Amino acid sequence: MPLHVLDKNLWFPPVKEALADGLLAIGGDLSVNRLLMAYKAGIFPWFDGEIPVWWCPDPRFVLLPDELRVSKSMNVLLKRKAFEFTTNKAFTAVIKACKEKEREGQDGTWITDEVELAYTELHKLGYAHSAEVWLDNELVGGLYGVRMGNIFFGESMFSHISNASKYAFINYVQLLLKDGVQLIDCQVYTEHLESLGARMIDREEFLQYLKHL
Repeated sequence: MPLHVLDKNLWFPPVKEALADGLLAIGGDLSVNRLLMAYKAGIFPWFDGEIPVWWCPDPRFVLLPDELRVSKSMNVLLKRKAFEFTTNKAFTAVIKACKEKEREGQDGTWITDEVELAYTELHKLGYAHSAEVWLDNELVGGLYGVRMGNIFFGESMFSHISNASKYAFINYVQLLLKDGVQLIDCQVYTEHLESLGARMIDREEFLQYLKHL
């Protein structure tokens, strides 16, 4: 199946035309309207160059908030409030930290300057959100993503000290659950999120969630 190349017009090909690895299209831009259109269709950008690359993998890695798995060690940290937890207090600092975080097996980051600017604009418009954890008034972990309806599309997380990102994620998932969120899109598999209860579902099932939520 040919790879679609996007232009300045606002469109995406049907997600069923994605390649086996989930690659759907390249090109276009990271305008607010295009990003919102992408998320509504189950598509997300993920690239490490100058040209946007768009994905819709099958299966899809997700977390149902009521399936969140909290280990005994994390429960201890949560009960004694080992960190201060906040939301949307330091979005720009969180995305910057995610951008600068060195990750095992990766030479660089997919969070380019363009990505950083695009999601900061989404935050200003109320679509992109952050969760932060602090220790002695210092930002030590957090995550950011996009919320539309009752779905949260997770984008990236970081941790400067042990368990900080897990602490942020668990607190935020519990908060989202109370607020009516029924699905968290984790996009692609990570062992870290699997340990917290995330699992694979068929793309068609994921698209049904999109329709209803």
